[in-house]
Amino acid sequence: MTSSRWAAILPIAFVAMFALLPIAMVMSAGLSDESLEVLSTASTWRILAYTLGQAAVSTVLSVLLALPATYALYRLAMPGRRSMLALLTVPFVLPTVVVGLAFREILPFAGTTAAIIVAHVFFNVGLVVRVVGGLWGQLDPRLGDVASSLGLSSAETFRRVTLPLIRPAILAAGILVFLFTFTSFGVVLIVGDPALPTIEVEVYNRALQRLDISGAAALALLQLIVVAAAVVVASWLQQRLSVRQRLHDDDAAREARRGPLDFACMAYTLALTLAIVVPLGALVSRSLRVGTAWGLTWYSEVLSPTDATTRSVPVIQSITESLRFAAVATAVSVVLGLLSCVAIASMRRGGSATDAIVTIPLGVSAVTIGFGLLLLSLRGPVDLRGWWPLIPLGQALVALPVVVRIVLPVLRSFDPRLRHVAATLGANPVRAWLVAEGAVTARVVGVAAGLACAISLGEFGATAFLVRLDSPTIPVQVVRLLGRPGEANLGQAAALSVILVIMTLVIVAAAERLRPRRSGGW
Repeated sequence: MTSSRWAAILPIAFVAMFALLPIAMVMSAGLSDESLEVLSTASTWRILAYTLGQAAVSTVLSVLLALPATYALYRLAMPGRRSMLALLTVPFVLPTVVVGLAFREILPFAGTTAAIIVAHVFFNVGLVVRVVGGLWGQLDPRLGDVASSLGLSSAETFRRVTLPLIRPAILAAGILVFLFTFTSFGVVLIVGDPALPTIEVEVYNRALQRLDISGAAALALLQLIVVAAAVVVASWLQQRLSVRQRLHDDDAAREARRGPLDFACMAYTLALTLAIVVPLGALVSRSLRVGTAWGLTWYSEVLSPTDATTRSVPVIQSITESLRFAAVATAVSVVLGLLSCVAIASMRRGGSATDAIVTIPLGVSAVTIGFGLLLLSLRGPVDLRGWWPLIPLGQALVALPVVVRIVLPVLRSFDPRLRHVAATLGANPVRAWLVAEGAVTARVVGVAAGLACAISLGEFGATAFLVRLDSPTIPVQVVRLLGRPGEANLGQAAALSVILVIMTLVIVAAAERLRPRRSGGW
């Protein structure tokens, strides 16, 4: 067994223990007689239909609204491009409970399906822009020139030339958005209609509110089946629709065109970018509003708790717990992610299988993972209830695929001949690696660590099932405050959400400063 295969053992064992085994526990519980009765009821299929419907509409709108901005940012020499891309990506790294609270403040129709869809589009437009733009920005610019010389209009060129080439990227973005919206939890819980739960919310309600483990397991199993089917169909479609082509540098592909359509797309992109600020501004406003006046009362309550709210745990303790869990989760996900990438990049055979295994948590909802870990704690050979490392381990499982997706393209892009040259000049293997690849690897690992920390800090789905009542994380505390009446509870939830946003943005901004100019990814 080569050293690269040894590197894969620990990540695979981690995923097997904390993802595959909990999934197996969910499947086992979901196949019991009581669970099968739940699957036969009409209400279960109504919940499934509603979850599929809102996810489908959210996906279509996210893709359609993102395409004009993708064209402007990746095909036109647009001023402020990098800043706009960064702003459009901000919602994707924000905690879901924060976004849910922000939209609950600004939408007059909060508590409806429309509110869920608006929040989902806010979350995912930036993701679609990044995924589709990664391919669209590298298309040969001469294709458009040839189409124009043949008399095709801009619309015809897009439909007959560009769209077939970028269709695989659109499909990839679409399936990601569908998975995120189909398994959405925090947003639906806060801005959705309690009478119209999605599968995620119903699993949460049954498992933690009604203590109906069999019913929750049945719904979680149903969700796993739908997710697996969506991934298989999307993979098959991508293989059929992929077109081999020669890609170009995205800087060279951008053109200084200024036609009416180009101006319209640039104006739309600017408006879309500015719209990102509106929900966050509303959240800040709510955290500063005290009755009819303005002030820092709710922030003062966060730092120096009084009896003004019905909190059972000081908020400052939630901040401390969140940072502690996030630090452990980041360390675990980065170490295991780096081991996975080294193994995948260096193995000639078995690399794809290793990649698929460590990416499994990306296709399974955090609620299912948290519920599975809860079942493992209750019914497994070892009682893990109250074991605090289970929380950061669950968060690390959610962050692990992100680390792999960021680091792996960079490791694959290195030319091994550079290390060989360094070795021929007398460098030992470690020094040869440091000279040829070490600096870029360290920087991209720093980027991955920052995003993993942000994800862990705002993770709610799995944490809600694992956290103890006396040690909630910030997202869990926000949801608890929102579930209690009174202006003070709402004000402190908003203040705590703003603090969480600031912490997240500081972490992501610090990570972005480490990003190599050309990392092969975003």
